Amino acid sequence: MAALAAGSLLLSAGCSSNDDSENTQARPTGAPATVPSASSSPPSSPPSAKGSVKVVSTLTEGLASPWGLAELPGGDLLVSSRDGRTITRIDGSTGKQTLLGTVPGVSPAGEGGLLGIAISPAFDTDHLLYAYFTTASDNRIARMRYDGTGKAPGRQLGAPHTILRGIPKGYIHNGGRIAFGPDGMLYAGTGETGQTRELSQDKKSLAGKILRMTPDGRPAPGNPVPGSLMYSYGHRNVQGLAWDGQKRLWASEFGQDTWDELNQIVPGGNYGWPKYEGKVGKAGFVDPVAQWRPSEASPSGIAFARGSIWMAGLRGERLWRIPLSGSPGREPLAAPQSFLQGKYGRLRTVLAAGGSRLWLVTSNTDTRGTPKPGDDRVLVLQVR
Repeated sequence: MAALAAGSLLLSAGCSSNDDSENTQARPTGAPATVPSASSSPPSSPPSAKGSVKVVSTLTEGLASPWGLAELPGGDLLVSSRDGRTITRIDGSTGKQTLLGTVPGVSPAGEGGLLGIAISPAFDTDHLLYAYFTTASDNRIARMRYDGTGKAPGRQLGAPHTILRGIPKGYIHNGGRIAFGPDGMLYAGTGETGQTRELSQDKKSLAGKILRMTPDGRPAPGNPVPGSLMYSYGHRNVQGLAWDGQKRLWASEFGQDTWDELNQIVPGGNYGWPKYEGKVGKAGFVDPVAQWRPSEASPSGIAFARGSIWMAGLRGERLWRIPLSGSPGREPLAAPQSFLQGKYGRLRTVLAAGGSRLWLVTSNTDTRGTPKPGDDRVLVLQVR
């Protein structure tokens, strides 16, 4: 019922055709004076202009269509299989895989299926796992209890409880990334379905948005439109969410034929799609901080570590480093730098592992890559 209520509140409130398409800033009218996820702490020391990446090890391999990645307390990982509809636990030290279970109701097709996952901020006490997935009729977010105590592999997930339904679905552009912010709220990036572009500009639609909600799926306090889940709009297909050291929200997004984007998210901001793509300098629209040709990026997951945003590229088959200045401005400290080009194929998800370490998930078994022996895998990186 909470999900239906949240959906109805929003509806009453005011990649080319695939995932491989895959500076004056105006403050949007009506944006709140304070940003719920912003920090007033002073900027930290900026990173160096040039960075480095070292692949330390392969944590695990043999994964099928991996998509979402989340870290459990203690350092083990959970990974979702988009097409397999399963969630698997990966031992953070040995890489041993244990199947938790299959999520019922998932209907994989095209870019849809079991997508992003997130761990409850209170996981130690509530043992809740959140998942964004495509059904036969929509995209939705559900939570389920994870209990591995005394239960056989494959039977460790409780029944999903839907907290939000009615996110428009398409064969492509289903969005799917979810993450809990430093404010304890759940954020979700959605797509505009690839069929009805105008949904991105429709504030009454859940499509082409970044949504912000309470852990039970209700509109979060302080959202730009009271009673609405919408946090920002005018997006084409949001694929990555991450917060920097100042608690500023960043998002990666598929462009169409011209520009892929990395955006700093302003509450209530309009990011231009379908009217604009890339940097245009138009009043009332928020330009991206950085942009790439789709052949070089088609970005998916992002993470923040060592003063930089790290962005995984699908079609671009590389990992991008975007060093942040740490100042209130939106320009990066230096030009983005790429690593691992072509070495591991398509890169889907990147997750901060603490300090100078990242986990990086490949995506070559998603029907669009060329799998090699061992694909897909989770790599352990050391970065600076």
